[in-house]
Amino acid sequence: MLRRPFARRLLPGAFLAALGAGCAGPPPQTPGAAESLARIAADRILDLSYPFDERTIYWPTAAPFRLTHDFEGPTEAGFFYASNSLCASEHGGTHLDAPYHFYEAGRTTDGIPPRALIARACVIDARAACASEPDHAINVDEIRSFEATNGRIPEGAVAILFTGWGARWPDRKRYLGDDTPGDASRLHFPGLSPEAASYLAGERRVAGVGIDTASIDPGNSKDFRAHRILAAANVYNLENLAAVDRLPPKGATLIALPMKIGGGTGGPARVIAILP
Repeated sequence: MLRRPFARRLLPGAFLAALGAGCAGPPPQTPGAAESLARIAADRILDLSYPFDERTIYWPTAAPFRLTHDFEGPTEAGFFYASNSLCASEHGGTHLDAPYHFYEAGRTTDGIPPRALIARACVIDARAACASEPDHAINVDEIRSFEATNGRIPEGAVAILFTGWGARWPDRKRYLGDDTPGDASRLHFPGLSPEAASYLAGERRVAGVGIDTASIDPGNSKDFRAHRILAAANVYNLENLAAVDRLPPKGATLIALPMKIGGGTGGPARVIAILP
């Protein structure tokens, strides 16, 4: 959990004022604080989430997203009414991996502190290496190179790995490297190396790691070491992020809100960024 003095440095001043207004009890007497969020221009709000529909990409062994139209149309009383039922795995589309996904003592989805889900975004551009090596595992040197140009990744941030794989969505075969139903043994896409996972979790103490592929580990991984290292440090993952190409290297504020599933190992998420 973030220490409060540091936590207050994570967000722009106006945004912090609005959050404080919503948590302090009675409305503030000074005008303007409650309206701070409303004043954020629409073009500064970036949606990093894919819609959930029949094209949503899931892990080959996971249940896909299914939406059942229970009712749609006029009721006997004359007004319109619509209602659906949905069913899907926790891990597909734009979603969060809770630490419990790969660590028995890790936080479940509902146990992640809300404050950890609002953080600075640091975007590590590894597209060149990933383009030449589909199974590329982003390493510590690449993260240090980012820091040499952009400054140290702050504690409590979310490190987002920009591989360029979002351009392949929703082509399942190009995105996953293989589209054989029920078979996850022949996947190919970039991810994070175990050493880099240790660096981000231990040296930089990030709150989360995000990526524009289907997994934090490369597609050819058999032991999911990056997942396991991050989970053991109670670091969550955000996978299948959209529109990462529109994020700056630093300066954006990330808000990642998964479905609050009790005891969950993860869950579908609406992830947005507020651009500087």
